[in-house]
Amino acid sequence: MSEFSIGALDISLVVIYIAATIGVALWVARRSAKDSEGYFLGGRGFGWPLIGLSLYASNISGTSFIGFAGAGYRDGVPAYNYEWTAAFIIIFFVFFIYPFYMRSKVSTVPEFLEKRYDTKTRRSFSGFNVLANLFLDAAGGLFAGAVVVQVLYPDVPLWISVGIFALLAGIYTIVGGLAAVIVTDAIQAVTLIVGGIIVAVLAFNAADSWSAVRDAAPPDALSIVRPVDDAAMPWPGLFTGVLLIYTYYFALNQMIVQRTLAARNADHGRWGALFAGALKLPNLLIMLIPGIIAIHLYPNLESPDLAFPTLVFDLVPAGMRGIVIAALIAGIVSSIDSVLNSVSTLVTLDFVKPLKPDISEKATVRIGRMVTVIFMVLAWALSSAIVGVFPTLFDYLQSFLAYITPPVLVVFIGGIFWRGARPRGAFWTLVIGVPAGLILWILTEVLYPDGPGIQFLYACGLLVLANATLFVLLSRGSDEPEANDIDELTWTRATWRAESEELAGRPWYQNYRYLSLGLAGLTAVFVIPLL
Repeated sequence: MSEFSIGALDISLVVIYIAATIGVALWVARRSAKDSEGYFLGGRGFGWPLIGLSLYASNISGTSFIGFAGAGYRDGVPAYNYEWTAAFIIIFFVFFIYPFYMRSKVSTVPEFLEKRYDTKTRRSFSGFNVLANLFLDAAGGLFAGAVVVQVLYPDVPLWISVGIFALLAGIYTIVGGLAAVIVTDAIQAVTLIVGGIIVAVLAFNAADSWSAVRDAAPPDALSIVRPVDDAAMPWPGLFTGVLLIYTYYFALNQMIVQRTLAARNADHGRWGALFAGALKLPNLLIMLIPGIIAIHLYPNLESPDLAFPTLVFDLVPAGMRGIVIAALIAGIVSSIDSVLNSVSTLVTLDFVKPLKPDISEKATVRIGRMVTVIFMVLAWALSSAIVGVFPTLFDYLQSFLAYITPPVLVVFIGGIFWRGARPRGAFWTLVIGVPAGLILWILTEVLYPDGPGIQFLYACGLLVLANATLFVLLSRGSDEPEANDIDELTWTRATWRAESEELAGRPWYQNYRYLSLGLAGLTAVFVIPLL
């Protein structure tokens, strides 16, 4: 393996790329961030290509490049279960959840819960979203950037490199708002895909043969089906954990949903989400498989998270290396600005605006920018303090969600599909369930990771059952009346029939149901060979 180094040409390309991306963000900001809807929702005028690319970049970015390659290096392809299952969760989202967001004309996901339940539930859920975005997306994304810096400059302390990325992300978000984030995300998505393809092709070429890669990898590295006692991805965990975790991430997470709320109409929001699902499928080839090839090329890495950076600096030639590094770094910054914009939106629109309804548009945007600064500092402090305790970045991202999302899933999905759900059940399930899950996560995954415990994907399913029991008991014991517009806030067969009439006569390529079938078929093409 060659020495890690970056020459003047590569450095110049990195600087030019980042500067150009910031320039685009500033240009977009001048055109769109003039009022609160423009700053927080991009004026609700985006088409499906930009929405799909932005969703992909926000979900993938540098965090997933490093995290997935690290998971591939350690365990093989089982982590791909998080990618292909996302396609089916996105289909579920566009069928059953997204229509309620658009129909109720909400600006944030928690705002829908206020319409379904009450103000207390909205603020509880909004607080949860802020917590999840801070612990999961911001801290994980900043740490991914720090890994890249430490490969280049091992003597640079983690907290310094994390602070650099936090500052870059803050510049993006404070000035640009969601419109700038979506446009720059689209640029990053294309660059990330191209960069991933470059690394994957060079990794394949560097391997002696595919047989040599298979021999170097663990026997079951190329199968997504693992034993029930597998430490990383037991096959029942696909149903008790992965599907549940990703239902939250793609259907209830403000950072992701906010992009679909910025669509010019429901059709473009649905098409964009399905497009993002299709873009995620080739990640098997450009993220996970290179991590497995790295087992053959570099069998003694100190950390699995070094697999992707090692491939980049060892195989990619000068000049082209700068492009890949620029894509990785800029993608990390792009994902962080998405998180900061999401948190800013939640705090400003779910807490500040309801308390001060007469506040001016200019003051609303100013408060949003102040919130961004505060959470930028918090994310920097958190990522420096906690992420390093996990063997791979991907473990941190998924285990945290497994413990804290169950009460959210129960309250939200229960509210859409069960007319008997009541505000009392929703509020107390969130207030009790989220802190309890956080405490369990700290005990089992942080303080005592080697102690007797349950695999986090199994824990997720058990916590959903426990929270569902609490939710049903509290709702049935409540004498609160149904919401006045309950028929508009819950799914029924009449909802399906009305939508079918609306879709009748449309060409297949404009009908999201046919497009969903196409996505399901494409997913099968990628998954069946791995069974």
